[in-house]
Amino acid sequence: MKEKDILDGEASRLEGMTELKHLNEEVVTSLSREKGEPDWMLKKRLYSLSVFESKPIPTWGVDLSGLKLDDLAYYVKPDVEKVDSLSDLPADLKKTFDALGIPEAERNFLAGNGIMYQSEVIYERMKDRLAKQGVIFMSMDEAVKKHPDLVQKYFMTRCVPPTYHKFAALNGAIWSGGTFLYVPKGVKVSMPVQVYYLVDHPSMGQFEHTVIVAEDDASVEYIEGCSAPMYVKGGLHAGIMEIFVGKRARVRVTTIQNWSKNIYNLVTKRAIVEEEGKMEWVEASLGSKVTMLYPASVLAGRGARAEHFYVSMAGDGQVLDTGAKIVHAAPDTSAYVLSRSISKGSGRAIYRGQVRVNPGATGCSSSVKCDSLLISDESSTATFPTEEVYEPDADVSHEATAGRIAEEQLFYLMSRGFSEEEARGLIVRGFMEPVTKKIPLEYAVEFNKIVEAEVKNGVA
Repeated sequence: MKEKDILDGEASRLEGMTELKHLNEEVVTSLSREKGEPDWMLKKRLYSLSVFESKPIPTWGVDLSGLKLDDLAYYVKPDVEKVDSLSDLPADLKKTFDALGIPEAERNFLAGNGIMYQSEVIYERMKDRLAKQGVIFMSMDEAVKKHPDLVQKYFMTRCVPPTYHKFAALNGAIWSGGTFLYVPKGVKVSMPVQVYYLVDHPSMGQFEHTVIVAEDDASVEYIEGCSAPMYVKGGLHAGIMEIFVGKRARVRVTTIQNWSKNIYNLVTKRAIVEEEGKMEWVEASLGSKVTMLYPASVLAGRGARAEHFYVSMAGDGQVLDTGAKIVHAAPDTSAYVLSRSISKGSGRAIYRGQVRVNPGATGCSSSVKCDSLLISDESSTATFPTEEVYEPDADVSHEATAGRIAEEQLFYLMSRGFSEEEARGLIVRGFMEPVTKKIPLEYAVEFNKIVEAEVKNGVA
């Protein structure tokens, strides 16, 4: 069953949900009190609100004039209680997640699994052996109450402060849900941890906040998937992800984004990587009306490394503005960025990146490669790189290419018995393969199916 078939339909669960609109101090205080949060979190929320109100909507990138913040439901409490087993979910939600393959994934290859529906986490589970090793995997709301000192140390302090930009401040004021994942020193989580986000409420904003901490010599892989049905109108997703990679630690984050094509996806992701640590980002973007996503890696310790892999497909009416921010803040650090984008119909795919080599960060290397494929006459692409290099021995490069499917390629494949539609699909999948091979197999198969369907629609 296709995801579109699963998610489109009647808003059967909307009755009985609690909404919070008209963002102000009273609403923020009410939400914090309802959640039973400590005073320090309320103070952080109110400070974030003041920062949000003081900053203008960004105008340096994609046009956001169609985003109507006053029309949003900033918090929607679902009429679903948190459950201990996926089998205990209401029948309609259970059918959705069964079709998405989430129960099977939990059984076969996940160390932990969580589901966020509307503004709340309604399910989470972690394998017992990881809990015994000191791994913490729970909703951010629960972590604030059970591990307040640990959360206070990392939550919007030095990674993504409320002053980072307007939508970071908005998240700090009204956040709900998200994940707190803590891996102690020396613990290596061999299986991925997954969280799935689902929105099916009109004009809703989802503001999850995730913090991932891998202490020295630890490792973990985190996967997130995002979906929303087409009847959502004017929605906003403005989540935050803060990552702390300890010395010689490794963190990989994979995101499969397939929001409906009328959601503004304005996400903030940032990692601080210590000595000899490694941060890997794998981002696959298919959905949303507008996406602005620039995961940042701050290479703070000597020998820290970062790898960023992106693949995106912008269809009719979509603007996918993605990229990377790399800060070389210590000597002998290195970064590699590979972006593959496809534009079809009136879609526009943009790479917007920044590489900075700080004074004193000697011996650094940074390589950025952006490739774009246009498969219709109306589609477009652009690349906006920024490089600030303050050390003469830095090795910094940026390469960008753009092109169309060559007629010779189509002719060759069609002469071997493929239809034009099949030939285009093969070429597109081959173009994306350097990035899609980084996606876990269970997700890559579904991702390629969606891409194939998109290409087929484009040809039709």
